[in-house]
Amino acid sequence: MNFNEKIVIPGAAGLVGQNLIIELEHQGYSNIVAIDKHTENIKVLRELHPNIDVIEADLADKNSWEIAFKDAKVVLMLQAQIGATTIEPFNRNNIVSTQNILEIMKEYQVPYLVHISSSVVNSVANDFYTITKKEQEKLVVESGITYCVLRPTLMFGWFDRKHLGWLSRFMEKVPFFPIPGDGRYMRQPLYERDFCRIIVSAMKIQPHNMIYNITGRNKVDYIDIIRTIKKVKNLKTPIVKIPYSLFKGLMASYAIFSDNPPFTTQQLEALVADDAFELIPWWNIFDVESTPFEDAMYETFSDPQYSQIILKF
Repeated sequence: MNFNEKIVIPGAAGLVGQNLIIELEHQGYSNIVAIDKHTENIKVLRELHPNIDVIEADLADKNSWEIAFKDAKVVLMLQAQIGATTIEPFNRNNIVSTQNILEIMKEYQVPYLVHISSSVVNSVANDFYTITKKEQEKLVVESGITYCVLRPTLMFGWFDRKHLGWLSRFMEKVPFFPIPGDGRYMRQPLYERDFCRIIVSAMKIQPHNMIYNITGRNKVDYIDIIRTIKKVKNLKTPIVKIPYSLFKGLMASYAIFSDNPPFTTQQLEALVADDAFELIPWWNIFDVESTPFEDAMYETFSDPQYSQIILKF
């Protein structure tokens, strides 16, 4: 691809999209169309990137966004529902939106798709996110469009409104930080900037109908992730282990008062699932240098320009 060819990014205002557009512009790409439905996060995107075309639209509904795919050379498909207490938002944002995008790509003969799937398609978890992400990936594979599927593990980085970003802000506000059980739940967190460089590399080399599991190189227990957050942010908050059943009860109670809680009981169950994901040498396959975990955490929470920007749920 040359730097002036059109790139369309559905779901561009979320965690991956915000970081990806920074990386694309850094590498010199200029013909970028960003599509998302979240008004407040779209505003952040427009402020950070005044020179790109930003469209506010719900991809689960067909309206004027479809014409943006005309003359596109690649689609980087990011849109996904991550957390909710009912299955309907997952169906709309993971399934219906994908069906629409694939149909429009065929109509405008867009030749290549990089689809951001998830490591959960290989997980033992059985929550709404896992079920619908599996179906979303199946739609891509069976679409007839040439694709590269990337399955990242738990991600962290700038603009993280869920996961580690939310946990770090929670730690700043509470008198103690609760850990479910013993906290020894192995994670393989993936640094968002590394992952965005992989996406750009996949866009350039365009593997033919390939699926890659993109896993963080470091295996880190959940409790040690929390301890690293405390260290890099120089916080004094005590870390306290509480029984798993009590922790789950607290999450369920929180969900009663919130339609979109930042941490749900289904996500808690996924946290403690005994998952170990395949680690392939993606740093060689995509020629992307991996960032050591603690270095990435310092970049995430210390950058003067991006670390203070918080996206909305």
